[in-house]
Amino acid sequence: MNSRRRTTIIASLVLVLSLAASSFVLHRADQLRPPGTLDEVLFLSSPTVIKRASLGYDGLVACIYWTRAVQYFGFRHHNYAPSYNLLAPLLEITTHLDPHLIVAYEFGSSFLAPQPPAGAGEPDRAVALMQYGIQNNPDNWRLYYDLGFVYYMELRDYKNAEEAFERGSHVPHAHPFMKIFAAQMAQHAGEYRTARMLWSATYETTQDKQIRQNAVEHLRALRADEDVKHLQEAVTRFGERTGHLPTSMAELAEAEGINGIPVDPDGQPYLLTPDGRIELRSPENFPFATRGLPPGFRPKYNAPIP
Repeated sequence: MNSRRRTTIIASLVLVLSLAASSFVLHRADQLRPPGTLDEVLFLSSPTVIKRASLGYDGLVACIYWTRAVQYFGFRHHNYAPSYNLLAPLLEITTHLDPHLIVAYEFGSSFLAPQPPAGAGEPDRAVALMQYGIQNNPDNWRLYYDLGFVYYMELRDYKNAEEAFERGSHVPHAHPFMKIFAAQMAQHAGEYRTARMLWSATYETTQDKQIRQNAVEHLRALRADEDVKHLQEAVTRFGERTGHLPTSMAELAEAEGINGIPVDPDGQPYLLTPDGRIELRSPENFPFATRGLPPGFRPKYNAPIP
């Protein structure tokens, strides 16, 4: 028997033994579980215990538990289940066994974060899963993106979303939109100085025409948002001093010591409504603005979805 054939036979035997061992481990895990219904308990809940019981086949058992997680989610999602009690533990076991199984983090966060029946409704555990993934895979920019996405879409935590996107933007080979999303999160959080800095850096560090134009539009919206914020504060001060609202923008400007009528980035005067609201005259020209929009007006774009 030549050496090549001997190697093939040995490799085949190792594979068969590995599969047998993994089946034995899973069988033992289910045997050791405390009594309960299928919906309450399906496996040992401790990742550490499962890891010890894997007999060194961590990667193989991780793939099996990842398959279980996908099947569990798919079955309950298909049946519009009101809860996904086992999903987070399954994902935690999977990633504890194999911290570099990227797919478990990427799809796991999208399973965990949305509210039922779309998901488990556990965005905090999705955040913890992504943070564990970043801890073990710091050079994967997609994980920072997924973390920022959960912060934004499910928790409306703009500050942490901005931080996640910004950290991810510094990872080698990160997509340029990471800086774009970081800047947008800063804008949502009202941190105009930070947002302006990030958008200016985006404009200056890329040659892509579309990204540069996107940066320009966001910088215009930032200036409009900041103007409206300050003018609205001026209306409040005027009312507190006089007991009534200003009747015109000219009256407000005179009271605040502003030279001339305040204008938006297009040079159009801001509007002062009878009920004291500051509005953009042509809000359709500022698709990324978040202030100064007439009631019921919806910007064309307002969410970081690639």
